[in-house]
Amino acid sequence: MSDLFRNIIRFALFILIQVYVLDKVPALHRFIVPYLYFLFLLWLPFSISRVALLFVGFALGLTLDYFTMTPGLHAAACLLLAYLRPFVINILAPKDTAGFNYREPSPKAMGWTPYSVYVLILTAAHHTYMVFLEWLDTGRFLDFIIKVIATTGISMLLIFTVELLVPRKLKFRTNTA
Repeated sequence: MSDLFRNIIRFALFILIQVYVLDKVPALHRFIVPYLYFLFLLWLPFSISRVALLFVGFALGLTLDYFTMTPGLHAAACLLLAYLRPFVINILAPKDTAGFNYREPSPKAMGWTPYSVYVLILTAAHHTYMVFLEWLDTGRFLDFIIKVIATTGISMLLIFTVELLVPRKLKFRTNTA
């Protein structure tokens, strides 16, 4: 299966799971909102260009905004995540490229600790920005901090559950030179 076809299927699955499963979960608490759709951006190949990553991030966020009736909220947060992703990967990727020849981020490709840091930084950035945009409406700072921490925590739990339950076949890059 080609990378493009696999990523189109992932895009659709993540949107459908977010809209028809996670958004339908009864409220656990007013601070806990489970988000998993942005994992699609985290799983994109290392080789994707920055411009393409920004377009895909905007399309992902805008698609979810369409379903949730939140004009621009998810699109803005996904654009921030897509913008920060290459910088975080450059910091966390091993400098010796001989042992680093996988196509996409995963615990197997990066190791559990760098992958966990990668996911935590980008999840926290995504949720902080998205909750900040929501917070501008309500304005209670303690609610903002608690919701960022709770939403990031539940999303991290979902991401690691998906990583453990859904094994991905990882391909090697063929031209590492």
